[in-house]
Amino acid sequence: MSVESLTSLRLKLAAQDIDNRSSVPCALPPATVLQIDARDWGKAAETAKSEHWRWAGVWADDRGFDLTVNACLEHRGTYLILRTTLAPERASLPSHAPYYWAADRPERHIQDLFGVRFEDHPDPRRWIRHRAWDEGVHPLRKEFPAAGSNAEETPPDRDYPFLKAQGASVYEIPVGPVHAGIIEPGHFRFQAVGETVLHLEERLGYVHKGIEKIAEGRDPDGLARLAGRVSGDTTVGHAWAACMAMERAAGIEIPLRAAYLRGILAERERVINHLWDLGALCNDVGFAFGYYQFGRLREQWLRENQVHFGHRLLMDRIVPGGARVDITPATAKAMHRSITALRVELDELLTLLDANSSLEDRFLNAGILSTELAAALGALGFVGRASGQTFDTRRDAPYPPYDRLKVSVPTESQGDVSSRFWVRYKELRAGLRLLGDLLEGMPEGERVARWQVPAEGAEGFAAIEGWRGEILCFVRFGSDNAIRRYWPRDPSVINWPALEKLILGNIVPDFPVCNKSVNGSYSGHDL
Repeated sequence: MSVESLTSLRLKLAAQDIDNRSSVPCALPPATVLQIDARDWGKAAETAKSEHWRWAGVWADDRGFDLTVNACLEHRGTYLILRTTLAPERASLPSHAPYYWAADRPERHIQDLFGVRFEDHPDPRRWIRHRAWDEGVHPLRKEFPAAGSNAEETPPDRDYPFLKAQGASVYEIPVGPVHAGIIEPGHFRFQAVGETVLHLEERLGYVHKGIEKIAEGRDPDGLARLAGRVSGDTTVGHAWAACMAMERAAGIEIPLRAAYLRGILAERERVINHLWDLGALCNDVGFAFGYYQFGRLREQWLRENQVHFGHRLLMDRIVPGGARVDITPATAKAMHRSITALRVELDELLTLLDANSSLEDRFLNAGILSTELAAALGALGFVGRASGQTFDTRRDAPYPPYDRLKVSVPTESQGDVSSRFWVRYKELRAGLRLLGDLLEGMPEGERVARWQVPAEGAEGFAAIEGWRGEILCFVRFGSDNAIRRYWPRDPSVINWPALEKLILGNIVPDFPVCNKSVNGSYSGHDL
């Protein structure tokens, strides 16, 4: 972690008299919390931007007597949380969006659900509301019931003010929210001339589930189960982040064996999802053979999950304090054999993929996200790493067991669909190496630590590397071991806007493969 970067930022903030409410910054490991005045909220973001801090997320918390708003920043593996306090009846803050593109939609989410108004925000339109609640009703305020207040069917969101383009040759294409395939609902509004895309605007939130609301009042086991369902293909990642945040709030250190077990589950989730994405990208350009082969390999590993861990998608395998499952020496040997077999198959597929001209024709120079634009957006995971961004929480802000392992972070610089395909392939191979290291280094010992009830008001923060990229999580406990606030941030929240940028200038028929190359989670966004 870069202590120097944090010190530099704090000195610069203090020089502008921003640090005047933080005599001693409090810690929310691995982050430092800096309390600032609401009037300095925008100035703090401007200063952080000048010091090259990455904007990673924002959440609000209704504590009953006031509202707190928190913004998470990262620089060279160091996390800083800016915090300010607002009166509920005068909830207004300067926006971070003029300085950080990534702040746009998360601030609108808070505006809709908490009623916090962000001054100078470039886009004041509602985002997550979708006409489900009346104006002035904010569902994440504590007085709003989790069951809601209106049993009638929500009216269609037909009046959302999409950007309009003018011109005799410009036409509009609405796609979704219901799609022909099995993906979740999301709406994409194109403006095009001929087949060339001039503009794309996304409309998400159709599967808003009230995750943040229904987390309130759950015990740690209940929150871990809920977290595993934030995004069904990232059940390990979100459950691990939630459990780590709760464990930090409770002051619990999990056994080292539990950390290794979590690492094995996470890397298996990474391998399985990359196999599926590689196959789906092949399918989107008509390369059926690749689709079948990668799908077959994924199915083999899903069945092994069922045999070794009792669940194909590994749901509820991570619990507060450790892991619900263990592995025997016989299981470890079987997993080693599977790793070896998959490497052989991938070597054979690599020759076919490299020699396939149809893949090259459709992948190369399609959907380019430049290095500069990826940095400006804060792109994460394989989307960012295909455009020269190197950040990986496992290496740059390491946590057990990765603090004991060598983590390889493959990158590409072209930023096109081809780069996002090959970064996935390389990450898959790196995941197999990590799985081997985890199995060989598995320590003896317990797999679950005894839970201890956190003090009322105890908070926890976690950052882990899911298969799509960095996952963040914040929890706050109330009395009697009950959760009062849960905030998860899937990497898709940051990566979805990248799709709007990289599709520009491409032809409309290339949208499916460009979309799949990003593969944002609708569910992970639509909390």
